Parts: sequence; structure tokens; C-alpha cells
Amino acid sequence: MEKNKRVFVFDDNAEILELCTIILEDAGFDIKTSSTSNNIIDQVMAYIPDIIFMDNWLPDVGGIDATRELKGHEALKGIPVIYFSANNDVQALAAEAGADGYLSKPFDIQELEDIIHKHLSI
Repeated sequence: MEKNKRVFVFDDNAEILELCTIILEDAGFDIKTSSTSNNIIDQVMAYIPDIIFMDNWLPDVGGIDATRELKGHEALKGIPVIYFSANNDVQALAAEAGADGYLSKPFDIQELEDIIHKHLSI
């Protein structure tokens, strides 16, 4: 049996993390969440996800800097990072961060699953 695809969600909102966990586990994904992007490289290296969702408003290291750090890391730069935020400029923020895509909050379940399938070709 093929192993489940792994999703890592960074968001400082516990309700968003819980919602994503429920939706994605129900869809057959393994999920890890974090409310901070501190030590982003160590966090991601410890899990090696297939795709990452990155909130803009994270304490300490914000989403833009965290995404840039990941995209600048040789072993991790190939992992798709989807920027997700309730900010009106989420598309511009995603571009500034060097993310592979974006998802506006609030999102619906189908949008979340569709963007994962698109970036993981599943």
C-alpha cells in the first residue's frame, strides 16, 4: 500500500490547525501542524512533508521569511509551499515569499483538497 502524502500546516490559529487536521486526515493525508515558524528548517526536516501550507501572520518569524528560508534550503526547496492567509493581498504576499501557490481564507474544503492534488499531481 502506498504511504499517505504528508502535509505540514503552519498557522498561529489553533482553530485553523484543528480544522485542517480534520479535513486532511479525513481525505487520507498525514498531517503535522505548528503554530510557529521558529526553527523552520529543523521543523520541516524532522517531518519531510510533501506539501506545506504557510500562514502569513506567524509569531516571531513571519510567513514570508519562513517561506524564503525553506526555498533557499537545498534539501527542502522542492517542497511546494502554499501561502494561505485572510489578507486581501494573499496573491502578492505569496509572490513576494516565493511560494508555489496560495489559498485565501476562509477557504472551502474542496479548494483545500484541489490545491493539494494540483501541486502533488494526485
